[in-house]
Amino acid sequence: MENVITVLVEEPDGNQTPIEVPTDMNLSLMEVLKGSGYPIEATCGGMALCATCHVEVLKDPGLDEAHDAELEMLDMVPNLTDNSRLACQIHPRNEFDGLTVRILGDH
Repeated sequence: MENVITVLVEEPDGNQTPIEVPTDMNLSLMEVLKGSGYPIEATCGGMALCATCHVEVLKDPGLDEAHDAELEMLDMVPNLTDNSRLACQIHPRNEFDGLTVRILGDH
């Protein structure tokens, strides 16, 4: 399908689970992960105010740069990595096919 990409989620055991993600519904990656049963609290509802959707991007097929509000929130997480992002601020597009993330949450 033209408007569906595959996002891979690295599980705690190292295996990667593929998730089909529609790109024509304006969903955030946070909404997709939460809808797929991953333990994301999304306390702030996707406003980049809580970091409960913190992910580490393991394979980046060309994501947009993080905005200031996202960077400010990420500065507060204790397990920050060089590739940390908030899933609520990633809106999948066709060119993001193959994006691979590890869920870190807010801990």
